[in-house]
Amino acid sequence: MTTISRLSRTDKLLCAIYLVLAIAALVFAFGNTVAYMLSDDNGGLTGFFAAGYVNYATSSLTNDLLIVALAATVLMIAEGRRLGVRYLWAYVAAGFVIAISVSLPLFLIARQLKLAEREASRG
Repeated sequence: MTTISRLSRTDKLLCAIYLVLAIAALVFAFGNTVAYMLSDDNGGLTGFFAAGYVNYATSSLTNDLLIVALAATVLMIAEGRRLGVRYLWAYVAAGFVIAISVSLPLFLIARQLKLAEREASRG
């Protein structure tokens, strides 16, 4: 496995950007999910999803997010299998349990490490 110290400058930068995005998503996206779930009389999980469809604007954002999440899941599975990314199931599950905005950047780090590993073995 490629260690961080052996990555190119570009690979390190990409991994750093992906990590910052994952942390931001954990704080802002998942943080709001937790805050909602801990609030009183929220309707639970059903209420959470129903809130995504209270008007045309939220419906548009909710549907957009769902379609992007499905596309990201297909990408993670296809690329993960192609490159042999370990624990692929965890990235996919995290996309549904935590947030796709957290799991996709983490998957992209694993993908970048696999790509760097392949490049190092070639040359």
